[in-house]
Amino acid sequence: MWYHDTMTKNITVRLPDELAADAEALARVDGTSLNETVKRSLLQEVERRRKSPEFKARLTRIIEEDRELLERLAR
Repeated sequence: MWYHDTMTKNITVRLPDELAADAEALARVDGTSLNETVKRSLLQEVERRRKSPEFKARLTRIIEEDRELLERLAR
């Protein structure tokens, strides 16, 4: 549920061989696990997108579309 809390979720990600090798190399150079390297990369991307006005505009549009759908279903 919360990133820094005790709740976790296991997922499977399929990567091209070259990207997987690059990620493993990054982890090794940084002295971390591949899991930690992937988590850090995803966290950085989430933070980058949260700061993006274009992303926020798309997100707002989707929220409005979902709100309309949910309100229709609730009738």
